[in-house]
Amino acid sequence: MKTRETKQKDLTALTEQLQNAKSAMVVSFSKLSVNKDQEFRNSLREAGAKYQVVKNTLARIAVKETQFEQATESFKGVTAIAWTENDPVILSKAISKFMKDNADIYTFKTGVVDGKLVDLKQVTDIASLPSKEELISKLLYVLNAQAQRIVTVINAVPRDLAVVVRLIGEKASEGAAPAAETAAPAAEEAKTEEPAPAAEEAAPASAEEAPAAVATEEAAPAATEEAPAAEAAPEGEAPAE
Repeated sequence: MKTRETKQKDLTALTEQLQNAKSAMVVSFSKLSVNKDQEFRNSLREAGAKYQVVKNTLARIAVKETQFEQATESFKGVTAIAWTENDPVILSKAISKFMKDNADIYTFKTGVVDGKLVDLKQVTDIASLPSKEELISKLLYVLNAQAQRIVTVINAVPRDLAVVVRLIGEKASEGAAPAAETAAPAAEEAKTEEPAPAAEEAAPASAEEAPAAVATEEAAPAATEEAPAAEAAPEGEAPAE
């Protein structure tokens, strides 16, 4: 049997631990085997929680002036308390699963999470939420994914610019080729057709000079015809013998 001094030490230790706890669950059990008790304790330890079977009087004193004082009415019959200073979601997962798998042995009385009194259904709802570690993991995944998208976009800008420049170059080359093809026939036509008018102009000039030559020829007979006139002038004189 515990001495008065030992009981006081247990009370002080339990009070200090509950004052620093964020959440606590109050359960009861019947027909409990040693193996099942050890299994429950191991699951709570893995969840980062502490577990203790307490006397109701001791429990009522320990929770005074703490957020768990509102659970005092549940300190009846066989009482065990599981509490944690860590993420309450992990404790809720462990409690809800074990209560469901061992409903013939364990009974959930009440719980306090972040200062609020909760029943087993609410504990089960809390257990369905992602834990703090899971949330951090998802957040890091989202941040990493966003960072990768940003890097992809940044890398895509010069790449896209290069594609645009290449397309512009191809368009310019395609436009220059038809222009060159069009210019070549034009140059050939210019070389062939431009001298023709000059030749045509020269031909009429020669034709125009032709009447001038005819006029010269016409003038020549005129001079010839004037010669007999000169010979006829001395008709009044006697011909020289």
